[in-house]
Amino acid sequence: MASIKLRASAKDGVTTIKALISHTMETGTRKDKKTGKKIPAHFIQEVVCTHNGSTVMTANWSPAISKNPYLSFKFKGGASGDKIALSWVDNKGEKDSHEIAIK
Repeated sequence: MASIKLRASAKDGVTTIKALISHTMETGTRKDKKTGKKIPAHFIQEVVCTHNGSTVMTANWSPAISKNPYLSFKFKGGASGDKIALSWVDNKGEKDSHEIAIK
């Protein structure tokens, strides 16, 4: 199952990106209720978005980001049919990416 739901739309020379990422985003400070031991940190560290292969946004995240984060941003440029790709990498080396065309 893909972890990224992605939408992109262009209007008046501005492209709007909306993404919902499925991820546990564990801080490393919560304790397991059954064992009392800390749950290991597991969080997205970097999110990158590209437009036709050129990076338009890079976000460096910490454990403070909520579970299943939502991300929305805009950039100048982009047209209907252009390719948008969003990818993430977490602190355990897991990663995912998704590519769509701008509507």
